[in-house]
Amino acid sequence: MNFQKLLTPFINFQLIQPKKSNAPFDGFVYFFSADSYKKFKSHVAPVVEMHSPAAGKKQILENEQKFIHFNGVFGPVWIVFLQAPADHSPLGSSMDSSVLSIKENVFQIYQQVKSLKTQMLSVDAMALSNAEIESLVVGFELAAYHYLTVFQGKEKQILNVAIKCKAVFTQEHLNKTLKLAQALNISRHLINLPPNHVNPTSYEQIVKKQLQFSKNTTIEVWDYEKCLKENMNLLCAVGQGSVNKPKMIRFKYRPTGSAKKAPVAFVGKGITFDTGGLDIKPSSAMRLMKKDMGGSAAVVGLAYWADQTKYHRPCDFYLALAENSVDAHSMRPSDVYKSRAGFDVEIDNTDAEGRLVLADVMDVAIKQKEKPEYLVDIATLTGAIKVALGADMAGLFCNNDVMSEQIFKSGAAVGEPNWRMPLYKKYFSSLNSQFADFKNSADGFGGAITAALFLEKFAGDVKWAHLDVYCWTDKNQAALTAGGANPQPVQTLVHWLKGLK
Repeated sequence: MNFQKLLTPFINFQLIQPKKSNAPFDGFVYFFSADSYKKFKSHVAPVVEMHSPAAGKKQILENEQKFIHFNGVFGPVWIVFLQAPADHSPLGSSMDSSVLSIKENVFQIYQQVKSLKTQMLSVDAMALSNAEIESLVVGFELAAYHYLTVFQGKEKQILNVAIKCKAVFTQEHLNKTLKLAQALNISRHLINLPPNHVNPTSYEQIVKKQLQFSKNTTIEVWDYEKCLKENMNLLCAVGQGSVNKPKMIRFKYRPTGSAKKAPVAFVGKGITFDTGGLDIKPSSAMRLMKKDMGGSAAVVGLAYWADQTKYHRPCDFYLALAENSVDAHSMRPSDVYKSRAGFDVEIDNTDAEGRLVLADVMDVAIKQKEKPEYLVDIATLTGAIKVALGADMAGLFCNNDVMSEQIFKSGAAVGEPNWRMPLYKKYFSSLNSQFADFKNSADGFGGAITAALFLEKFAGDVKWAHLDVYCWTDKNQAALTAGGANPQPVQTLVHWLKGLK
């Protein structure tokens, strides 16, 4: 599980000023803005003149593709024209962006660099903004992550990348960007790990012993007995059928000089494996249920980023951890449990467990002495949201229009889209119960909405957002990674946090 491999960059980056380096590069990348494509030949011709063998120059110039790769006289060459910037309006028809375009192109370039055994890569990023260079660095680090190399503790093959850029992108920018990339890969690795390596007990050991948090962050753990004493009966019910008992972990981040600001709270769903419980899943639906803790992995990544970059606001990061197993002690359909918030909840379906663990931990978050100004929960909650929005786009539910708009724009800005969904109150009636205040699930359509309406009951009067995410990249959709875990929506929330005063 060697997380130490994730705490140092995979790529050796160096920032250089134009015409200042005499390094012996054996690969060359040139990025151009979307507008530059209008004058394709005037931008490409100097690159071709420098690198292409005489016989191939005409063919390259007549190609006019937005991604060009050829073998130059000094080594392989890539020429990339970016996609046009996104429309960030709330009803924009396009949520594609230049930063997403960069990540996709970098992934493709890295795969070719690896096969060509290129060691010293020159990247001309003079046409890129700071946000686009950040995306380039993150893209290389995401592309360089290889699960088995990290898991088995193998030595990393370091690629040297020299970025020619404007002076406004400083070494400090680069260092903070690398911390973001490390946070993303920590989240990915947690999700990728097999469920016999990640359970509520081992999760605690990982975050305490393998991740290097500073003194600004204290880690508090509520074990099963403590959770019972705190009346977290929903969380305990979900995990009572497993030998690995449920628990809650809290990262309390308090940077110097932040005492007067209200915290921002995050709660992540951490079902380390989900059989569905007694309402057991079919084998095809259970195959990837190690990723059902993706929300908690995202929260760990956020906590690591905040701690390592000395984010200016206080934050609380909560992990709601349980394993939904089948056992004689497992919760049953028709059971009724009193939540920590005081609501009696009837179990309609044991496979609607994620909202149960989130509900009790959300109640803990909003009832702290330092009441949060914002509460965000992250969860691989429903298949219904994937049906509605697909695998790439997160479903966003929010009780505050300003907060919703901020998170939407943040997702668009980093190439990690989300879309606001309605909290349609009428649908809550489908959760009505004769035997409790309400049920945990309902039959019929609108499953993502009814799940969000359930969670809203536990948000109190705090500004709250719920992100229903997939946290996985299927191989046939792998544009940014080789398939596997997707650290969704860490970058979105980092961007949103940066915008808060």
